[in-house]
Amino acid sequence: MFELTVQTDFSAAHSLRGYDGACERLHGHNYKVDVVLCGERLGELGMLMDFKEVKTALAEIVGAFDHQFLNDIAPFDTVNPSAENIAKVVCERLAEKVPGGVAVKGVTVWESDRCAATYVP
Repeated sequence: MFELTVQTDFSAAHSLRGYDGACERLHGHNYKVDVVLCGERLGELGMLMDFKEVKTALAEIVGAFDHQFLNDIAPFDTVNPSAENIAKVVCERLAEKVPGGVAVKGVTVWESDRCAATYVP
């Protein structure tokens, strides 16, 4: 099994609906997103997937979140924009963009240098 890890980032604001504390109020994060792709076979060039292609797909996905109020963007207009839910959405959207034989093993979203949530499909 081969694995690729690619990291990207974006900045956004959110508020957690129903949260009893400061995070219920509007606040922002400089998010980091780590994705791990896996597969059993390499292509003709000896790569699971070209890093450039992964970065392009990720840029499209997180670009929709960058410098936005996440609570206004589907699905976060109905689902709390927690790090856990952001990780799940990124994972699901990336899974639609990877070629056959490549799977998204997991997505980790970092809200700070010390706090992260991971979604594993």
